[in-house]
Amino acid sequence: MVQVWRRELRRLLLLLLAAALAGHQFGYTGWALFATLLGYVGWQWLQLARLHRWLASGQSKTLPSTLGIWGQVFRQTQSLQRRSRQHHQRLTAVINRIQDSTAALKDAVLMVDSHGNLEWWNTAATQYLGLRAPTDVGQQMTNLIRNPDFKRYFDRVDYREPLTIASPVNPQQQLQFNITLFGRKDRLLLVHDVTRLVQLEQMRKDFVANVSHELRTPLTVIRGYVETLQSAADHLPGRSQRMLEQMAQQSQRMELLITDLLTLSHLETDLPDDPTEVDVHDLIAQICADARALSGERQHRISHQVDSGWMIAGYGPELRSAFSNLIFNAVKYTPEGGQIDVRWQVDDNEGVLAVSDTGIGIAEHHWPRLTERFYRADPSRNPDTGGTGLGLAIVKHVLLRHEGHLSIDSRMGKGSTFYCHFPRQRLQQRVSEPAL
Repeated sequence: MVQVWRRELRRLLLLLLAAALAGHQFGYTGWALFATLLGYVGWQWLQLARLHRWLASGQSKTLPSTLGIWGQVFRQTQSLQRRSRQHHQRLTAVINRIQDSTAALKDAVLMVDSHGNLEWWNTAATQYLGLRAPTDVGQQMTNLIRNPDFKRYFDRVDYREPLTIASPVNPQQQLQFNITLFGRKDRLLLVHDVTRLVQLEQMRKDFVANVSHELRTPLTVIRGYVETLQSAADHLPGRSQRMLEQMAQQSQRMELLITDLLTLSHLETDLPDDPTEVDVHDLIAQICADARALSGERQHRISHQVDSGWMIAGYGPELRSAFSNLIFNAVKYTPEGGQIDVRWQVDDNEGVLAVSDTGIGIAEHHWPRLTERFYRADPSRNPDTGGTGLGLAIVKHVLLRHEGHLSIDSRMGKGSTFYCHFPRQRLQQRVSEPAL
């Protein structure tokens, strides 16, 4: 580039020298220099005008060739134009390929800007959501999918868990929404048809509920006959007495299992009623009293510290089931004379119930699976300590129905702490009644 400017400057100096010599020969040196400079400036303006017309025409014409520095500018501009055109063609090919591939997907794909306006979608989104082009382009996503659950999920901007709702086009079709943030809070929506999975899950829930319900009656009859035989055990051989004890023990365990299965079925299938105010202090005090009775001769030290006056907007029997599962588990897995502490604290963000024990502890690799049905950290399945394997699954579902979650902290040989987290909007402080 420096050489181009030097050649242009050399060309101008030679032109002025030639004009000076010609003007000196005729006695008009000044006029010759002035006319030369004026022509040079005019030529420059002419090249600038040609470049401006080319730009104004949308770069649709080929730039004319010329000399000097403008020739270099024109050639470089044409080279940039060719590279830009090639780059644009490559980008267009990539975009077309992406659009073709996404159009072939069975899952719906949608792009929404940071303001929540729909920008683009594929063919499957038209089938699943009933979108119409170009009418729906630029429309608010929450106006196109008028579902209260979707609006809360979309506006919450917390997309760690997917949302499953019925299709706005076909109520029999279940759609799962996965949203990913990108760019400046733009959103990419991936919608998957999970109708078959939902139907299978519902069939599983119905099967468990029906089988559990049907098993309860024959099991009650069997246990009744076993208890009748046990009442006359003095007239039976010693071996028969042992057999009856085992039958009674296992039938009782089966009844507990069926009860827990029915509880889980209720939590999974039945819609909750309107919540009521549950006094946390009274609830924990009653459960701790039951835990002391359960401890009996094992003489556990059970204490509770509760921020009094706090109420949970929820369902009393479900909360009792969840809290008692945690506290009774602490009694079962804590050696004789061990310490069990129950704490309830509320801050500006949440309310937390913590159940700590000095028991055997749980290895960290078990933590993610503790709330699975029938999963046990104790592989021996000791009947003296093991329950039905459904207790923590019940706790998880109860907390989900109260917009809460469960967390665990445990060290082998030092004990465990289970935390039940409740959102602050679920809690309110009881207003004391004025004294009469």
